[in-house]
Amino acid sequence: MPKGHGWFLRRYDQHRAVQFLAFVAALPALTMEAFDSAGLDRAGRIVKKYSDQKLTLADAHGLSIMQSRKTSVCWSTDRHLGLGGVPLVG
Repeated sequence: MPKGHGWFLRRYDQHRAVQFLAFVAALPALTMEAFDSAGLDRAGRIVKKYSDQKLTLADAHGLSIMQSRKTSVCWSTDRHLGLGGVPLVG
């Protein structure tokens, strides 16, 4: 969610970034994954695997979640989230 907020903030303005937060809060099926020490370890392994990319820890965490959930498609404007082979929509 922080990346989505930042995307709207950088490309539009604070108003749209806040609208994005309200939209996310209204999604009943949305769950947030904690970034605990195990998540940090998994994300760190992914960052190392793709060391030729400018992959952020947040991107790697997203890739880790998509791997564990066997995600078939991802909405993203960040091409890095396609590194795991999941088709991107967005």
